[in-house]
Amino acid sequence: MKVVISVGGSILVPEDMDITYMMDLANLANELANKHRIAIVTGGGRTARNYIESARKFGASEILCDLIGISATRLNARLLSAAIGKKANLEPPGEFMAAREVMDSRRIVVMGGTHPGHSTDAVSALLAEYIEADLLVNASDVDGIYDKDPENYRNAKRYERIPIDKLVDMVKSYSLGAGRYELVDILAAKIIQRSRIKTIFVNGRDLGNLRNAIEGKRFTGTVIENDG
Repeated sequence: MKVVISVGGSILVPEDMDITYMMDLANLANELANKHRIAIVTGGGRTARNYIESARKFGASEILCDLIGISATRLNARLLSAAIGKKANLEPPGEFMAAREVMDSRRIVVMGGTHPGHSTDAVSALLAEYIEADLLVNASDVDGIYDKDPENYRNAKRYERIPIDKLVDMVKSYSLGAGRYELVDILAAKIIQRSRIKTIFVNGRDLGNLRNAIEGKRFTGTVIENDG
């Protein structure tokens, strides 16, 4: 399969850089690459948020804040590439054509953001569409999609399956400001909707569960129904 994994910055850089987790993720990527063609898109995490917040205090425009955030995502991508080693590209591709060339050479694609206004979730969805991926995995610090914020509501319920139209409706009100994406932004949801990409949401901290989701085994998460 061709698999695109969007790894949230919140699990790469929860407070500080999580080197142990990144090494474990790199090992998983190397193992998966023996059977599948793998692409990983890294978020910016706290590094991006800290720089963006500082830039706003200086009066920076949203597009400049976006560019700063993109730099942070690519910094994380470079570090993950170093952890993966020879199977990964050294420099994060800035365009989807370059990413496909890496994948076609049987290496693991590791990249961050591409253009202002696009979250890395949107980049992942666009990449999945471009390479005609078999599976898109959104790996964040939440184990799926809930009917309300599980951090604030103890009675929040996780959807095992959710129609893409409902997901699009849920995220319509989210802000598109730099660094402000929540569950998934509207652009990513719309790309998933139009492309009918098989998509699942899982907690990326649980790498065993992530492996199960990719390999078609029983897993905890949310499946996006997109039968069109």
